[in-house]
Amino acid sequence: MKSVEIAGRPVGPGHPCFTVAEAGINHNGDVAIAQKLISAALLAGADAVKFQKRTVDAVFSSERLAAPVESPFGNTYGDLKRGLELGEAEYRTIEEYCRMSSIVWYASCWDEASVDFIEQFEPPCYKIASPSLTDDALLRHHRSCGRPIILSTGMSSIEQIDHAVEVLGTDDLIILHSTSTYPASLEELNLQVIPVLAERYGVPIGYSGHEVGLAGSVAARVLGACMVERHLTLDRAMWGSDQAASVEPGGWARLVRDIHAVEVAMGDGVKRVYQSELAKQHLRRVPGQVPGHAPPTTSPPATGSPTLGGEPAGP
Repeated sequence: MKSVEIAGRPVGPGHPCFTVAEAGINHNGDVAIAQKLISAALLAGADAVKFQKRTVDAVFSSERLAAPVESPFGNTYGDLKRGLELGEAEYRTIEEYCRMSSIVWYASCWDEASVDFIEQFEPPCYKIASPSLTDDALLRHHRSCGRPIILSTGMSSIEQIDHAVEVLGTDDLIILHSTSTYPASLEELNLQVIPVLAERYGVPIGYSGHEVGLAGSVAARVLGACMVERHLTLDRAMWGSDQAASVEPGGWARLVRDIHAVEVAMGDGVKRVYQSELAKQHLRRVPGQVPGHAPPTTSPPATGSPTLGGEPAGP
């Protein structure tokens, strides 16, 4: 299986897990919060931070945008979605801040105009969000940019994934197993799908998690996920639809630590006896030993006076 290169980093089997902090819309439309999320991702040890970009009127119907919804931005769903979007000036700030912080950034784009908008920043890759997996036109538009693609598979059947892979092709493709519930229950994570996807598509497989806690995401790495993406928040109590399914900075640091710890612990699959184990060989019972009898010797007793602690024992 070939690895996929993102910003000079190979992502795939045999390489360290690529960890992505999903800032998403947890900035709540405030670029200052976005900068704090970037700093938190960097301090936690994440390899990349990801945002979301939408052209609101292209993604949602006029009826949906007019629906009543209370938010800090107004009383309709359209007010909410427009309030969460960052514009060109904000993304210039994000680009500069990430460059100065030496952390990779990219975005998931929910429509063609958003792809064109993000393309001006020359991202190292694109993420296709789970709801967009069935949008053939959007998949093709992403591919036309010639950049690596990360495809998330939440709320999708295996047949739908088959079709999306047929549209995208397998070159420079990473597929993320995911369950699109916020938060997702442990019973619905179905992490055993990770090796199934690897066998079926022959491309690097990752995991995009929305569960509470870290155990599922660490287990995903053990099962072969070469990329792990989790939402990052400054505080899970903050206003916002994704905050409760996100991980706070301290938890994110533990996530990175534990993922890389299990990578070391997994080893190479070759059974061996380590030097550190040799001192415990005396715990093994000697074959043929009878209780109350001295164990058989394999060499003649030493000549000369017996010693205790290196000193003569006396006559």
